[in-house]
Amino acid sequence: MIRDENVFPDPVYKRAVLAPLFEGAKAHFTGPVRAINRAHLVMLVECGILSKAQGKTIAAALGDIDREVDINALTYTGEYEDYFFVVEAELSRRVGPDLGGALHTARSRNDMDHTVFKLVLKAHTDRLIEQGIALAQALLAKARQEKSCLIVAYTHGQPAQPSTFGHYLSAALEVLLRDLKRVFSAREIVDLCPMGAAAITTSGFAINRKRMADLLGFAGPLENSYGCIAAVDYVSGLYSALKLLALHLGRLVQDFQFWSAFEVSQLYVPNSFVQISSIMPQKRNPVPLEHLRLLLSLTAGRCDVMINTMHNTPFTDMNDSEGEVQQAGYGAFETAGRALDLLGALIPVLKIQSERVQANLDRSCITVTELADELVRRENLSFRQAHETAAQTSRAVIGQDASLAKGYPAFVQAFETAQKRKPVLDEASYLRAVSAENFIAVRARFGGPAPSALENAFKGYANTLTEFNETTKTIRKRQDGAQAGLVHAFSKLIGA
Repeated sequence: MIRDENVFPDPVYKRAVLAPLFEGAKAHFTGPVRAINRAHLVMLVECGILSKAQGKTIAAALGDIDREVDINALTYTGEYEDYFFVVEAELSRRVGPDLGGALHTARSRNDMDHTVFKLVLKAHTDRLIEQGIALAQALLAKARQEKSCLIVAYTHGQPAQPSTFGHYLSAALEVLLRDLKRVFSAREIVDLCPMGAAAITTSGFAINRKRMADLLGFAGPLENSYGCIAAVDYVSGLYSALKLLALHLGRLVQDFQFWSAFEVSQLYVPNSFVQISSIMPQKRNPVPLEHLRLLLSLTAGRCDVMINTMHNTPFTDMNDSEGEVQQAGYGAFETAGRALDLLGALIPVLKIQSERVQANLDRSCITVTELADELVRRENLSFRQAHETAAQTSRAVIGQDASLAKGYPAFVQAFETAQKRKPVLDEASYLRAVSAENFIAVRARFGGPAPSALENAFKGYANTLTEFNETTKTIRKRQDGAQAGLVHAFSKLIGA
């Protein structure tokens, strides 16, 4: 095949870059471009840059184009790069090249593109926040329900201390709430409008940037015009926040996977979330946990793609931050959303297998920390002395394959050997000290697992979720109002 070097586009460039970009723009950016065209026209007329008669003619043509041009039927031929140029060509054909070109007064593809990207990202982010809040509410409800349900808490993969499922889930909830705050914070930068920055330095025309931001549902205009087209921290900030959310939820899933193992069996995953083996009749495979881990890992990886693509790029307008990479990032929201929905459905139906928990408690002597504490209080020992006596007691109990509840004789022997006297602690006091229920009850400090401490924590979590819901309502109300305002202002141009 002979290629003419003077004819645009080169067929390989068309196939490798331009055609995929055209299809991506059709799929993701058509609606935002329409909204920007309408808002910009309204602003130009309101500022007196275009006359009302000009505005009416252009508005009528834009309405006809939106109704009559079948975007899905378009394919990239090399004539038009994307929907923007399709509209510009259609306007020129319908109202003449001079008036058709007037719509582009005081704007550039630079400020338009980043405004388009931000409009799309806001929609993805708002959906993600809704899903994240739903998961947080599920975690809070489950934590309240399980506030007294004993579990074995692990450190370094070994049984450490007793806690409650409610306390554990509250820890996960706190992290999720912090992650959602980071997403809200990242969204604030996305919610600032670049329109009016034009190519780099704004415009000599007396445009109203705040009016453009209001019509498009942004919180306000992004101030520095160079930053509007060069500062892609709205990309790196948002995907960093999303990556952290996925990374942290993945750690929770890892615990669930470990807890549900046959040898541990602390966690029961119900049959609706269990798959069987094709050959091994006894198998119960909690496969959704693996899918959750995969989805969250894919999300984190896709976020890394976005952040790393910004690495070592110039502080200017560049394709590295535009159409193709923007579209690549939407996959992170897709996998994150699926994971949030799946985890939100799984959390309420998980069950702690109390009999297995008790067996593991007995075998591992994990309440012995409280015995050491009690020796400090009752026997006037230093904690190091108490720690050694408790350690000798637990070693003797584990060696006998017994439980701490039956370890009073071993305790007495260890104490007398070390202290050369009989302990003040009688058997009843010893049994209370080594019981898991007592272990939880005495840990009523701020942030502890005791019911009173948890109840105070639940109130704080509920207040945070109320604030989140109020924030989302405010955002939704502003955006719905802006959409209605744009429809009204655009219709007014036409005279409808």
